[in-house]
Amino acid sequence: MQLAANQLSNHLQRGLKSLYTLHGDEPLLQQEALDVIRAVARQQGFTERTSHTVAGAHFDWSEVLAAGGSLSLFADKQIVEIRIPSGKPGKDGSAALQQLAEISRDNDSTLTIVMLPKLDKMTKSGAWFAALESYGVTLQVEPVERAALPQWIAQRLSTQGQRVAAGEEGQRTLQFFADRVEGNLLAAHQEIQKLGLLFPADGPTGGVLRFDQVESAVMNVARYDVFKLSEAVLGGQSLRVQRMLDGLQAEGEAEVLVHYTLSEDIRALKRVKDAMGQGRPLPMALREQRVWGTKERLFERVLPRLSDAALSQLLQSAHVVDGIVKGLKQPNWPASGWQALHRLALQLCGLCAAPAARPRG
Repeated sequence: MQLAANQLSNHLQRGLKSLYTLHGDEPLLQQEALDVIRAVARQQGFTERTSHTVAGAHFDWSEVLAAGGSLSLFADKQIVEIRIPSGKPGKDGSAALQQLAEISRDNDSTLTIVMLPKLDKMTKSGAWFAALESYGVTLQVEPVERAALPQWIAQRLSTQGQRVAAGEEGQRTLQFFADRVEGNLLAAHQEIQKLGLLFPADGPTGGVLRFDQVESAVMNVARYDVFKLSEAVLGGQSLRVQRMLDGLQAEGEAEVLVHYTLSEDIRALKRVKDAMGQGRPLPMALREQRVWGTKERLFERVLPRLSDAALSQLLQSAHVVDGIVKGLKQPNWPASGWQALHRLALQLCGLCAAPAARPRG
């Protein structure tokens, strides 16, 4: 049985199952889901808890199987938590998880919770994950995307009796807050709690946060992902692109990785455009180039804006920047690799933000 994170509370009100699997790459939201399940379990008499972390290929699963299979009528109800940080239980682990899943069906005295990172499609098609999903409840914890972050912050503030000012100032405050904490949800949570202490709901402002209060209190704790940079560039978000590049440089990201990500997007755009020029429909061209998900939607939006000449110029620019990040000097280009990356990214970003060209005739 699959659940979305926002369905968990309603699900638990209808009854606690014996097996839960939490998977995703957002630690804060996974921990909060785990805490909700634990709280309901404690209310129902699960007073003992054991935790096992699967580390390495030679992990001994016998203790986990013994705990998960405990059916004593006189023992306290227990929670058995299994953390698999790699997302790869191995051959022995696969067999053990399938066995635990089958045992859980008839074991009301043990609550088993399996915690995993974000899983790829192949891993989720494995027999062990299928067993966890078939016999228990799986909950995929999705990250909060940048576009949804201001609303997420507003909701978190409201739970502690706070809100931003109405109108344009409030929206500006939320956008500023989101810029400061993008990519670091745990730190965002901590900054929200800090605001609760500094400007409590029962304080002089009645819990209404002004822009200057948030600006002075919220630290810049944003963490940037080079692959999210790709989405920002294709989305034509120039200010965010500059901020992300500065952040990646400050975090010590490799220039060659940033260049590889940008140049791969440019090459993929060129290949899809060429395929369309040869008569292939856009959906077919995207599938052939293995473009899907969020990037597929972005490609569909920006390709009408990009001419063959513009893409050829972008390819030439990417070739020049490849040399710069490897230490070569190029005429009419910055000597700094990061400055050259800024120029390349903003060149593509500007084209993606431009209005789509109208077809002639």
